[in-house]
Amino acid sequence: MRITVFRQLMAEEFGPTRAETLASDHVLSGLGGRTVEAALSDGVPAKEIWREVCAEFDVPAERR
Repeated sequence: MRITVFRQLMAEEFGPTRAETLASDHVLSGLGGRTVEAALSDGVPAKEIWREVCAEFDVPAERR
């Protein structure tokens, strides 16, 4: 998954402003205690990050 697609999915699911806030401020235990932005910077694949975000926020299966 491309990062641009990941960011689009985040914006569609949470709204553009909240998606940015979640990406920069919310620490996900499934990402080793990192934020989305930190995980992306560390080279974690966007698809893996999306799976963790979906699990953390109970995103319905049809939107995963």
